[in-house]
Amino acid sequence: MKYVILVGDGMGDYPIPELGGKTPLVAAHTPRMDWIADHGEVGLAKTIPEGCETGSDTANLSLLGYDPKATQTRRGPLEAASLGVHLSDTDAAFRCNLVTLSTPNGVLTMDDYSAGHISTDEAHDIMEDLDRALGDESFRFYPGVGYRHLMVWHGGVVEIDTTPPHDITGQAVRPYLDRIASHGVLLQLMDSASAILRDHPINNRRVKKGVKPANHIWLWGQGYAPQLEAFEKKTRLRGAMISAVDLLRGIGIYAGLEVIRVPGATGYYDTDYKAKAEYALSALKNVDFVYVHVEAPDEAGHAGLLDKKISAIEAFDAMVVGTVLDGMKAFSEFRIMVTTDHYTPVSVRTHTTEPVPFAICGTGISSPMNGSGGFSEENAKAQGVFVADGCMLIERLIQSSK
Repeated sequence: MKYVILVGDGMGDYPIPELGGKTPLVAAHTPRMDWIADHGEVGLAKTIPEGCETGSDTANLSLLGYDPKATQTRRGPLEAASLGVHLSDTDAAFRCNLVTLSTPNGVLTMDDYSAGHISTDEAHDIMEDLDRALGDESFRFYPGVGYRHLMVWHGGVVEIDTTPPHDITGQAVRPYLDRIASHGVLLQLMDSASAILRDHPINNRRVKKGVKPANHIWLWGQGYAPQLEAFEKKTRLRGAMISAVDLLRGIGIYAGLEVIRVPGATGYYDTDYKAKAEYALSALKNVDFVYVHVEAPDEAGHAGLLDKKISAIEAFDAMVVGTVLDGMKAFSEFRIMVTTDHYTPVSVRTHTTEPVPFAICGTGISSPMNGSGGFSEENAKAQGVFVADGCMLIERLIQSSK
């Protein structure tokens, strides 16, 4: 038996007036996800347990069968693993965004959590310059992908009230900086970085081109290295992870999955959707399970761009779900699950905690549905199937099939 989980990050959303009360999932043309829903089991799963942060680390750990309440980690150390950065037991790893801060009416404000979606090449040069200038026996900077980077505080602490920058777009940042004031060394580090970035040649060029500069760093998502039980030990399945973002790759590394890096996978709208699906099908010749993660719908939700979200969902459906559905015919027995990790509504531009829709079809999966309802938040709720502990959802995919 072969298994695939296809995750459109942040696809869940609220009814939108300009769509006639439809959600982007309903408004989008998604015949492949609808087919899976109409030929399998559909329901809702709570991937963000009460008391856990509403993040992609929490939600994707749940989807892979790990209880987020028991892992005691955050995204910083997961991304460190993907970047090949070894953490000692006392190293605190922080996600380090390159961001744009502005001062409308004299108020320091989070203008853009991604510095205008700065390119990886530009960001690498900036992060390397920051490490040369500020790296020492206490702090080190490591370049990642796009605006997403890493800072490691050797012997640092993680009990700090930090805030994801995408949660505060358009808001004054001083209240959030004040929350970490008790650890003034971090504020000093951020201020020192800002002084370097203010006149950095790359930012000067970006301003001349009329795009947003990476004029500040934002530290958040800190944690120590986690301990995860190997996915193969938990499930007796050899698996692989396909994602363009370091967070998911890091989860894959800690879970003992084969992390497959797909050329052209960017974590943005321009990602090579079809290549991800083709690499997944190729991997299934050697492994039992593949987890395919696509970031684009989440990016559109954070940006509040409805048209981009719909087009990302449609691309995910056509080129990822469609390609995998066609390719799975090569295997005598298979199961596919399509889902999202969390909602990222365009109206609020950040993650929310609603249970997410899922649909499973394939060998041995019957459809209890009456008629055709397709894949959507509303139809998933209407089926009356609810997985209260999201980490148990994977059992519905693999139970009674091995």
